Amino acid sequence: MSKFTFDEINSMYVDVLKEIGNIGAGNATTAVATMLNMKLRMEVPNVKLMAVQELNTAIGSEEEQIVGIYQSVGKDIEGSLMFLLKMNTAHYLVSRLMGRQPEYGKEFDEMDLSAMKEIGNIFASSYVSALSAMTNLKIALSVPYIAVDMAGAILSIPAIQFGQFGDNALLIETSFGSEIMLDGYFILLPELDSYDKILTSLGIML
Repeated sequence: MSKFTFDEINSMYVDVLKEIGNIGAGNATTAVATMLNMKLRMEVPNVKLMAVQELNTAIGSEEEQIVGIYQSVGKDIEGSLMFLLKMNTAHYLVSRLMGRQPEYGKEFDEMDLSAMKEIGNIFASSYVSALSAMTNLKIALSVPYIAVDMAGAILSIPAIQFGQFGDNALLIETSFGSEIMLDGYFILLPELDSYDKILTSLGIML
């Protein structure tokens, strides 16, 4: 039985999660910069707790088309993680990776989607590695699943799944780039017992 509910997490816990997000996003930015052979800078991530019911509009309008990369979390902690990109960011990253002109804007083909899954997996793995290193917990990610659709459609299924674990989700927004800044969004929800494990491992107790 969990020792606390998600609503009881105060600013101290958010600060800890923000620091983990900061390290993970920094590692991810470095890895993606190496992949794209370019210099990238990163702004401090914005971290907030939000109600599951608000996920459909977490990064904008429900009708806006986005890219969503979903993975389940297992081993010492369980839950779900999704990495979201707006279409302009997704097209920019794929075009850089494929050596195309920046204005290239055709629909993604199978190779493009595969590239996006790899980029999403790098971001997710970097965040999870940071969390694992700070907590000494073993954390595994499933094979990534990708969807290109309206935000409301992409986020409706994880919202239902997240709702099975708790009433709130953790949203981490990170901005990275060089000549232009790009936005990436993590939505993370470990089950409540897993939050107990994370916070206990960090020496934080209620």
